[in-house]
Amino acid sequence: MQNESDDVITEVTEAEFHAAVRTSLARLGLTYAELEDQARRRDFASAQAHSLWVSIGGAVRPELLPEQAAAVAQKATVPKVIGLDVSLTCTGVAGEGWTDTIRPRTGVRGHPRLAWIIERVTEHITGADLVVIEGPSFGGGVAHRHEDLAGLRVMVRHACWRRSIPYAVVPPSCRALYATGKGSGPKGAVRDAVRTRYGVDCDGPGRYDQADAYTLLAMGLHHLGWPLAVIPDTNRRGLDGCQWPTTEGLAA
Repeated sequence: MQNESDDVITEVTEAEFHAAVRTSLARLGLTYAELEDQARRRDFASAQAHSLWVSIGGAVRPELLPEQAAAVAQKATVPKVIGLDVSLTCTGVAGEGWTDTIRPRTGVRGHPRLAWIIERVTEHITGADLVVIEGPSFGGGVAHRHEDLAGLRVMVRHACWRRSIPYAVVPPSCRALYATGKGSGPKGAVRDAVRTRYGVDCDGPGRYDQADAYTLLAMGLHHLGWPLAVIPDTNRRGLDGCQWPTTEGLAA
């Protein structure tokens, strides 16, 4: 089975493809027959169901997707993963099926801004099984902003540590690679990929931050064995360059 991305053809084995489809169906609480019926009626139960039907492209062999009640019950065991694209001005936040932003009031700076952001972050990560945080981008910019942003990232990681929540750190290039197939993929391409692959629209202020956060969430679930969609081999390489939690539950 072939997936084509940026003129590079990658191979996904039939077993891997059907395993991903089974996982996606279990997450939606559907059997393949039920999804097929929704497609026939053109009446999908959710945007995620429609996105799954589009992504599998008629390549499913039903005999490899046995009707298992256990697969539906397995939906309850899906881990809670939160993606965070940390920023001083607009932090993107994502959980499965939703996105949000954390935007301090204009003019708030220094310690009050950091404290306010951390309070909002804490509300989102409570009860999470894994938090996936975008790592630093070593580009240009104002020095004091780099210092404050680095401090904010450490505070977010510390907030996870205090609550015994495992966290991962994902370089921006790995996030772009997972979403677009290119480590240099632009923000707009990441947003388009989130809409096409997962059926999640990221609009308005902070739309790129939301899309980045949703990609981080998807990477975390994929790492834990719960991929949200069938991902080409090229894109999957984005998982390899990340700092995933160690046996102690924290990223290195």
